[in-house]
Amino acid sequence: MIPRRFVRPLLQFTHVEAAGGVVLLAAALVAVAWANSPFSASYFEFWNTHVSIQIGSIHFEETYKEIVNDGLMVIFFFVVGLEIKRELVVGELKDRREAALPAFAALGGMIVPAAIYLLIVAGHPDPEATNGWGIPMATDIAFSVGILSLLGSRISIRLKLFLLALAIADDIGAITVIAIFYTADLNVTFLAAAIAALVVIEVAKRIGIRSMVFYVPMGFVVWFLVFESGVHATLAGVVLGLMTPVTAWYSDEEYFRRSGWILSRYKMDSAAPNARARVDEDALELAEVAKESVSPLDRLERKLHPWSSFVVVPIFALANAGVSFADAQETVTSEVTIAVAVGLVLGKLIGISGFSWLGVKLRLGVMAAGTTWRQVIGVATLAGVGFTVSLFITELAFTNELLKDEAKIGVFIGSIIAGIVGFLILRTVKTPQQRIEAGRESLGLGDPTEPEPTSA
Repeated sequence: MIPRRFVRPLLQFTHVEAAGGVVLLAAALVAVAWANSPFSASYFEFWNTHVSIQIGSIHFEETYKEIVNDGLMVIFFFVVGLEIKRELVVGELKDRREAALPAFAALGGMIVPAAIYLLIVAGHPDPEATNGWGIPMATDIAFSVGILSLLGSRISIRLKLFLLALAIADDIGAITVIAIFYTADLNVTFLAAAIAALVVIEVAKRIGIRSMVFYVPMGFVVWFLVFESGVHATLAGVVLGLMTPVTAWYSDEEYFRRSGWILSRYKMDSAAPNARARVDEDALELAEVAKESVSPLDRLERKLHPWSSFVVVPIFALANAGVSFADAQETVTSEVTIAVAVGLVLGKLIGISGFSWLGVKLRLGVMAAGTTWRQVIGVATLAGVGFTVSLFITELAFTNELLKDEAKIGVFIGSIIAGIVGFLILRTVKTPQQRIEAGRESLGLGDPTEPEPTSA
């Protein structure tokens, strides 16, 4: 039950994230190369091209970049909402004691980077510079899991779970920061209408409506109302993800009972003459039972997670990672660039490892069996890879394009350093087999693979 419900989805999730990290990196490199090529003007012209859409009395006028950030990224945040719901209900964050340590560590990984950022940019001539304190708080799951996967058997499943729980808790914090601190002028009427639409969805869920024909259009309605309310539209995706049922309509026992009954009837129907229509009906009923024996959350995550990792996030990187390095010497040494980079590298390292140590001392949680402090420090450093959400918050934090470029370069520098240093720290960790061999040597037991000496 546990492997099927949790470990297998986790392994599939990490494989997709690792592969998605490669595609994301490729998209970011293309964006940087395009923005610094002889055709750089076309990059900025293309993503700033305005598109006007008129649907009745509803009028949209957005740039391609805004369509990606406000519209397409809703899919990414919807998947994030699904991941959070899964972790809270059946995953690593279900058990309060198990969740306490990574959640507390994630808190440190948000507070310390933000504090370091504000300390460095204090006194900046542009007051808007202080708005970027949320940028170094984020952890990119795709990149961090991708780097972790390169270490193979050196990394235990428990350490991967710690990183995922840490990143999920970090996502919750980032979403909260976006909702509270990076919201434009609030339109209470549209916000109330969005809440009413969410109530309708919840009522439909409780009375047993399961068809996507109802929920998909309602999802678009919620997105539009949230968009018009001034709250960032992508948060609609998070809320809808959190509302998705994590339990199947049919339990495992009921699935086996119903499917067994249908299959036995199928045998009788298939033996009868001219029973093609009845056989088809049996097959359709069996397919429906199989479908409803998988939770809506699992079905949606399996369908959308690859699209989010391999399409949505790379397009986002292509639209947002293009930074011109024409004035790189001045930009790299700017206060905002240094604040973001130092916040991601040192802030995450100090915040996560320090709060992990404090959490253990305060008995808020316990270290997983076999986990060492070197591994915790390595994971804390690796969490400084804050690419996707950091770039997303950059776009929300600043209107000044120079500050945006400085922050993006800081994200690049900080993420690269954090990724390399974190990898090197974890690379020095011994595999379980190496630990056993080292223990035997310390006890003078020798190599267990060598044959026992024989007496003359």
